[in-house]
This record gives sequence, C-alpha cells and structure tokens, in this order.
Amino acid sequence: MNKIVVVTGTPGVGKSTVISHAVEKLRSAGTDCEVINYGDFMLKIAKEKAGVTDRDEMRKLSFDIYQEIQKEAANDIARVAERKLVLLDTHCTVKKPEGYYPGLPRWVLERLRPVTIVVIEAPPTEVLGRRTKDAKRRRDKELLEEIEEHQQLNRAIAMAYAAFTGAAVRIIVNKDGKLSDAVREMAETLR
Repeated sequence: MNKIVVVTGTPGVGKSTVISHAVEKLRSAGTDCEVINYGDFMLKIAKEKAGVTDRDEMRKLSFDIYQEIQKEAANDIARVAERKLVLLDTHCTVKKPEGYYPGLPRWVLERLRPVTIVVIEAPPTEVLGRRTKDAKRRRDKELLEEIEEHQQLNRAIAMAYAAFTGAAVRIIVNKDGKLSDAVREMAETLR
C-alpha cells in the first residue's frame, strides 16, 4: 500500500483537531488509517538518544543529532504505511533559534514518498489566540507578522516537497467557528 498523506500547519492552526475529526469520518466509512504524529515518533527516539524530556526541547538539539532522529522516525513511519493509510501530522518547517529548517528534508521525503501534502492554515490572529489558550505546550512567543511569515514559508516548502515527490498539495483554512468546513475538505482530500 505505502500511502502517506502529510498534514502540516503552523503550531496553533488546529491541525490535530482537523485530523482527528476527519479520521472519524473516514473510519465510519470503512477506511483503515492511522494517524502518526511525527514529533511524537521523534520524541521517543530523542529521549533514548539525547536525553530530551519534551518536544519543545527537540528544537534545541544540534543539527546532526536532529537529522539522525528524523531519519530513524521516517523509517519507522514508512514501515507502518506498508500496511495501511497513514496521516502524518507534522510541520513543513521547524523554527529554530538560527532560522527555519524543513520539517521533512530530502532524506525524510525519500523514505516517506507522500502522495498528498495538506497545509492547514488559519488567520494569524486566530492562531495567536489558540496558542495563548494552550497551556499544555511551552511555545515560543511570536508576533502576528511572524505567524504570517511561517505560514507563507509552509506553503512554499510544501510546493518544494511536491516538486520533489510528485505529491499533490492542498491548502485548507481552519477558521474559528468553521471547523466542520475544514474537516469536510480534509475528508474529501483523503478519499
């Protein structure tokens, strides 16, 4: 089978929420799929190899260690996709102190070979509001302009990923009060 759909978005756009609701629709229609959070796979490996305690700490790892963790996680995920549809919840870009890195660099894309890349977006003011309410994470503070920049970079790199893999790119806007529209679009994309 080996079908992977990458679902990305800037932190706070509601990516995981859209995914979970879309998966409910798919499963009720008889589609066997698994949601994999790339960061969770990486965290498990980072805890073992680098002593990291949470996902927010991973952004501070050296590039070499981070790259090895990415590769190992990609191999594990590709093995799951051999058996069923995988929705890969991840980030197109990772903002680190020195700048942006691709969340799925060449060595990861070569292993995963996604068929579709979905970019979830939301208005920057809504993203900022959602981040403020999320007490479970220690997110870096960003200005509205930085959130907009991050979303624009995500679009650009999603197209670069598509050029490399031949995957389709779909942009879905998840506005406050319009979750059902975003979920419907996601479910249509996955059929």
